[in-house]
Amino acid sequence: MSIDPEDPRPPFQQVASALRAAILTRKFEPGEKLPSGPELAKTYGVARMTIQQAIRLLRDEGLVLSQQGRGVFVRERTERPAGLRPHIERAFTEPKVTIDFAGFGGETLHGALQEPLDKVRHGRLAPESISIRVLVPDMRMPMGLPVRTDTGEDDPAVRERMTNIMLRNTQGIEDSVGELETLGLVQKAAVETRVYPVASMFKLYIINQAEIFFGFYPVKENTVVAGGEKVDIYDLMGRDAVLFHHAADEDPESAGSQYVSQSQMWFDSIWSTVAKERGE
Repeated sequence: MSIDPEDPRPPFQQVASALRAAILTRKFEPGEKLPSGPELAKTYGVARMTIQQAIRLLRDEGLVLSQQGRGVFVRERTERPAGLRPHIERAFTEPKVTIDFAGFGGETLHGALQEPLDKVRHGRLAPESISIRVLVPDMRMPMGLPVRTDTGEDDPAVRERMTNIMLRNTQGIEDSVGELETLGLVQKAAVETRVYPVASMFKLYIINQAEIFFGFYPVKENTVVAGGEKVDIYDLMGRDAVLFHHAADEDPESAGSQYVSQSQMWFDSIWSTVAKERGE
C-alpha cells in the first residue's frame, strides 16, 4: 500500500485518495475510528506529517472528524440518519459523562441509556461521574401541539397524557442513574429535569459537549386514549424523527464545531432563563 513514485500527485494526496476510497466503499464504516497516525504512516510508507496533511484534506471534505485525545473517525454524513445508541455508549467510556436533552418526552433517551447503564452495573464501563439535564415542555399550560383534530384546539386530557409519558421516562432516567451513585459504582450521578413554556418541535441530544444529534418531530394524525376515551389528535411523532449527527473537531470554525457550540449555547440559554424545575 505504499505510494506510487510514478504518480504526479503529492504523497499526501495519494494517501487521501486511498483513504477516501476505503471510506466511500465502506471498508471503514461511518463512526469507525481510523488507524492511528503512526500506523497509517507505516502502512503507506510516508512521514507522519504526510498523514496529517491527508487527514486535513479529508476533514475539509467532510469525510472524517478529529476528536482531541481520541483520534480520527469516519463522519456519519449529515445527509444520512445516524444511530444514537452507540454514541451514547461510547460517551460512557469517558471519565465524565454529560448529556443534555431537549425534546418532548425523553422516551428515546431513556431507552438508549439502558445498555450503558447495565454495563456500568456489571463493571464493564466505569465513568467517574454522570450528569444529565433534561429539558421538556411544561404541559400544565395550553400548547400549540398536540391538539385535537376535530377542533384544532388544546385538550387538557391530552396534555395530562403527555405529562404522564414525560414523567415515566424522566423519573425512570433519574432512578436508574441515581442508583449507580447509591451503589457506589460512580462517584457522582445527577439527573435534573426542567420544563419550559414551549411545545418542542425538535429533539436535541448534546453528548459530552462534543457531539450532537438533532431531528425534527413530524406532525401526524394519531389516535390516543386521553381522559378515558379515544381522541384523534395532531401529534408530535418522536419515533419518526430522523436524527442527524454533528461533532466538534480541532477546528473551532468547522461546521461540526459550530453546530455543537451553537446547540450548547441554545440549550444553556433556555436552561438558565425561562426553564424552571419541574413542579415549580
